[in-house]
Amino acid sequence: MSDEKSLNFLEEIIEADLAAGKYQQIITRFPPEPNGYLHMGHATSICLNFGLTKKYGGYTNLRFDDTNPVTEDTEYVESIKADIKWLGFEWKHELYASDYFETLYEFAVQLIKKGLAYVDDSTSEEIAEQKGTPTQPGTNSPYRNRSIEENLLLFADMRAGKYKDGEKVLRAKIDMAHPNMLMRDPLMYRIKHAHHHRTGNKWCIYPMYDFAHGQSDSIEKITHSICTLEFVPHRELYDWFIEKLEIYPSHQYEFARRNLSYTVMSKRKLLQLVNEKYVAGWDDPRMPTISAMRRRGYLPESIRDFCDGIGVAKRENLVDIGLLEFYVRERLNKVALRRMVVFDPLKITITNYPDTVEWLESENNPEDASAGSRTIPFSKEIYIEKEDFMEQPPKKYFRLAPGQMVRLKSAYIIQCNEVIKDSEGNVVELKCTYIPESKSGNDTSGIHVKGTLHWVSIQHAIPIEVRLYDRLFNVENVDAAEGDFKDYYNPNSLEVIPKVFAEPSLQNATLNERFQFIRKGYFCLDIDAQNGSLIFNRTVGLKDTWAKEMKKA
Repeated sequence: MSDEKSLNFLEEIIEADLAAGKYQQIITRFPPEPNGYLHMGHATSICLNFGLTKKYGGYTNLRFDDTNPVTEDTEYVESIKADIKWLGFEWKHELYASDYFETLYEFAVQLIKKGLAYVDDSTSEEIAEQKGTPTQPGTNSPYRNRSIEENLLLFADMRAGKYKDGEKVLRAKIDMAHPNMLMRDPLMYRIKHAHHHRTGNKWCIYPMYDFAHGQSDSIEKITHSICTLEFVPHRELYDWFIEKLEIYPSHQYEFARRNLSYTVMSKRKLLQLVNEKYVAGWDDPRMPTISAMRRRGYLPESIRDFCDGIGVAKRENLVDIGLLEFYVRERLNKVALRRMVVFDPLKITITNYPDTVEWLESENNPEDASAGSRTIPFSKEIYIEKEDFMEQPPKKYFRLAPGQMVRLKSAYIIQCNEVIKDSEGNVVELKCTYIPESKSGNDTSGIHVKGTLHWVSIQHAIPIEVRLYDRLFNVENVDAAEGDFKDYYNPNSLEVIPKVFAEPSLQNATLNERFQFIRKGYFCLDIDAQNGSLIFNRTVGLKDTWAKEMKKA
């Protein structure tokens, strides 16, 4: 049986096209609107478009669909470019729909001259009423039979700025009884007196998506224009414009978007979360945006692995975010530097250890011998986690307890001899002894223990802040939940622990490094860490604890 991965339906189409000699090279495009930050849905499209041309030879264009000046901004343009590069892809040409405004205008004039477009004075409400319903045909606009000469003059006047926003539109003349409602004389141009981030105030009319998109594909000679399933009804109009204009026949193909559980991927909803301060910004590590995942510590390889793993399909479905986290762990386990950090400290005094400091060797990553090792200071006063001690342990408890032995990671075996409590009966310190012959890497003690604990030397520990991130929403399928989606916001999606104790090597952590805090999870330095302050984000836990918590609930 072959281990070779089967082709997805788009790869089958491309291979058939190449075999038939239909194209010399494959050309795709990624066409985001610069009105927000890219999210995981976009990552799927990016990996697909760029992945296909990488596999079959050819190239991918980055084309900004900047036809709506009211919502677009250069901030979004720059963030989109940064995200694509971070994911590991390079585009052939950086293009903008606004590059083609003059050509698109001339295309519209051609359709007017062919009697296939007309200027309409109807209001948006009147146009909506004219459209009819899926079961009832529409009605013709009273302006539908204007002469070609009058339409050319009115359209030129629209461009010249003689009319107010909404006063006139340009519509394609197709069929008001067409079973596909998008073919019932769709809008091609609307008037918007708004400053454009690239063209300034040169234009006051802007093409609609359906008129700009297919023609832009044609201009660039895109061979496979790949969209998500909601554009299936648009394909007929896409083809109609190309056919009537007699231009390069780009073809549109649709695949199913993949939604992630416990989050939303609507730009409108994400913008609400930002504007209403549910999150700290587009790159808040709880968000499903690519910039947020980068800040949280995800590796681009993990996102590419995830997109490849879920594949390409023709039916939409909800993907468990736990699958994405699985791919994140898989990559981080191979590259993350191991470090010891104590979140909830319990003091241990090793009574028979000298009043000196010993520097011990510890591997940086047991999965990668080339990562080398580091030295860790060891002294007679250390911290361990409170949860690693139990005064009255059950059977098969292998951590620290009175009279019991454990190994300290990369150090010695210790035994608990005395428990010190405060006036309220809380354990505040343990008195222990160590076995000098039990040093890790050179253990001649003959003593075998089953428990190994992480620790830090109190004298050398550095304080850091950690931010623990969890699911942004409490329900799996937020889009299917009733009422306002924000009602399902998880108030426990961020826990800040202002002071935990870390081994001193973390003082030199950089933004590009990834760490595994031993037995705690994977972490990275946050961009908020400045002027000596150290703030770490939890990228993902060592295992999926959310599913376990939801079962308890």
